Amino acid sequence: MATTFANKKPAEKAPAATPSPLPISQDAPRRRRRPVVVSAGLALAAAGALLAVWQVDEAGNRVPVIALAHDVKAGQTVKKSDLVVAQIAPDTALAPVPVNRSSDIVGKTAAADLPKGTLITDASVHEGTPVAKGRDTVGILAKPGQLPAQRLRTGDAIALVHTPQDDTEAAKSGTQKAPDSISAVVVGVSSPDANGAVVVDVAVAGTDSPSLATWTARGAVTVVLKAAG
Repeated sequence: MATTFANKKPAEKAPAATPSPLPISQDAPRRRRRPVVVSAGLALAAAGALLAVWQVDEAGNRVPVIALAHDVKAGQTVKKSDLVVAQIAPDTALAPVPVNRSSDIVGKTAAADLPKGTLITDASVHEGTPVAKGRDTVGILAKPGQLPAQRLRTGDAIALVHTPQDDTEAAKSGTQKAPDSISAVVVGVSSPDANGAVVVDVAVAGTDSPSLATWTARGAVTVVLKAAG
């Protein structure tokens, strides 16, 4: 008797389970704030606010003083048109002339070269009329050794001594005579050049200006600052 075997199909595998979707949260994870960082931020904000208040206060705490609108040379008379108003913060190290005293400055003589923007002080000017009034002005190119180390100022009384390089007359006669000299008043002094030489403008009598101009052209003059009084 023949035995019939039924064809058995292989068992089918069960379908894999589909993973369930993760829950979606609307809230992002919150970071924990550090107290030190928060305190530092508050401190910086407070410092910035104080700085702003201080700057506003300083901006409003300014006083009007006198400054120069352009350059004024030593010996020149200060005119009203030379002055301009400047706003500065009060400073004990400075002593600028306030605007309400501008009339005290106009008409005086500049004591030194005053560049544009200079704050005017009482020491910036001299009393009286220009020292060159009624006199001739001669410029002397003086090198180191021909004038005192102390800086000359407008109004200084000086003696201009003739110092020739070769005194042939004295050598021939065998005698030593006193050098010629001319009395003068300083009108202005320039800034030193690269070699330290300066130009000194001096006021002298009209009878002395030709001789002084000759001495100056030969470089044979020495400036002597006279004693005060």
